[in-house]
Amino acid sequence: MEQEMRPLGAQISHMLKARGVDVIFGIPGVHNVEMYRGIEEAGITHVLARHEQGAGFMADGYARATGRPGVAYVITGPGLCNIMTPLGQAYSDSVSVLTLSSCLDETVGHRGQLHQMRDQRAAAAAVCDWSEEARDAQTAYGLIDRAFTEFKCKRARPKHIQVPIGVLGGMASAAPKRKDDSESSYGCSGADHIAREVAYQLENSQKPVFIFGGGLVTLKDDGSVPPNEVYVRDIVRRTGAAAFMTYAGRGLLAADDPLSFGTYLGRPESKRILQESDLVIAIGTELSECDLWRDELGNGGRLVRVDIDPEVLVDRHRADIAVQADGLEFLLAMLQDIPGVTAVAKWDEDEIAATKNRFRAETDAERPGIIEVCDALAEVMPEEAMIFSDMTQFAYVANEVWQMPWSGYWHHPSGFGTLGYALPASIGGAMGRRGKPTVCIAGDYGFQYTVQELGTAVEMKLPIPILLWDNHKLKEIEDCMVESQIAPNAVTALNPDFCKLAQSYGCLAVKPNSFSELQSALTQAFSNDKPTLIHMTASMFKD
Repeated sequence: MEQEMRPLGAQISHMLKARGVDVIFGIPGVHNVEMYRGIEEAGITHVLARHEQGAGFMADGYARATGRPGVAYVITGPGLCNIMTPLGQAYSDSVSVLTLSSCLDETVGHRGQLHQMRDQRAAAAAVCDWSEEARDAQTAYGLIDRAFTEFKCKRARPKHIQVPIGVLGGMASAAPKRKDDSESSYGCSGADHIAREVAYQLENSQKPVFIFGGGLVTLKDDGSVPPNEVYVRDIVRRTGAAAFMTYAGRGLLAADDPLSFGTYLGRPESKRILQESDLVIAIGTELSECDLWRDELGNGGRLVRVDIDPEVLVDRHRADIAVQADGLEFLLAMLQDIPGVTAVAKWDEDEIAATKNRFRAETDAERPGIIEVCDALAEVMPEEAMIFSDMTQFAYVANEVWQMPWSGYWHHPSGFGTLGYALPASIGGAMGRRGKPTVCIAGDYGFQYTVQELGTAVEMKLPIPILLWDNHKLKEIEDCMVESQIAPNAVTALNPDFCKLAQSYGCLAVKPNSFSELQSALTQAFSNDKPTLIHMTASMFKD
């Protein structure tokens, strides 16, 4: 029977639905209007952002919260440029974001067109894994399936596909059905034969240390400990090794694990600890500047690195054994060759506890007054809450001291380090986890980068508590200037009345004056049918 013909934009929407996409974030415009023809018919929810940057961060948050790709629709030219910051963030943090944009049909012989760029595809390529143009329907379908396949089989990176305006409106047959759309149809394998050798070295080492990164994170299923955390916690128990987690790997080990150094890898003294070790095994981490905050890891013994990305394995942290493999599969393979009994600890557990207490005190001394607020919030935070934080001193402290019950439940814009991430990302996360608690943490300056997305959150009736840390300035930059012996300059800006601003969008707003009021405000916010801005300042909590 002859296939039904539809405009290509509509066919793409139906294809995305068939590939499991249920939400698209974006902004329609005259150049991508054909992409919107089939969205409702396909049964996809479209979330209208107030700025393409917001749409990109929403897609990022959705992807992190669900484990499925986040999808964004944008127009030519400025629409694509506006989403490039979120795409750069997704690239740095290994997030599966697919952006589909329109593009002009012809740019060489015709100048002065609306939204014209010299090379739109190349611009997106600067911040994406790849950026390609589909000049016909079959190429568009092939690129979409390529993106979804690579999201499963390779290190997650954002992709961009652009389709000329005329092609989007042209008639096309439906996309081909994929032979197997099940979650098990793709996977990453490798290096089981090396796992036995690493397990042998681990068993015979005197002071081994693991470094567990975000590449080991999988989302928790309701009511059970996810397999990744079973493997991670089991291998520490069965080897007696100590362990660090990167910020992205936070929660892989239990907060009370006596052999865990927590997420203090960025503390200068961690270099001394790694120098004492005769074997360091880093799994699923780039060991980037944002993980270490120094140029070198500092290990004194052998280094084993396991990562899905071969690029990571040949960076400046040259490993004695470099393994390209999925981290979870490699852990499971090692466990096959390690006795199933609890091993004698190879590190002094009392010394680890004392070291963590010292690290916590250092964190408090560097940015005073924040730890107490973190502790108060953590005390009443629902276990299932997923938190999205921005670049703010509050988050810098929380990344080290706030213990998470599960991995993959705190998301921070590491690497690219953009301001304005938390609010739109939490909207995307909340859309992917309807009915489950989602939290936004932002600073007073960065919050204003994407404050307009409050309108989107209200429209979607999302009960997001927005914990706004207001120190009335760019405090981290001011501290950096003082430390560099530079007179502080351009670090203070006029702030609005944040509560009134939030209320003008239809949000609820509260300004607590004590820890108990703060805790009550957070608890109540989850029961509302709209966002609640909770305005926090350090001075509020001082007697």
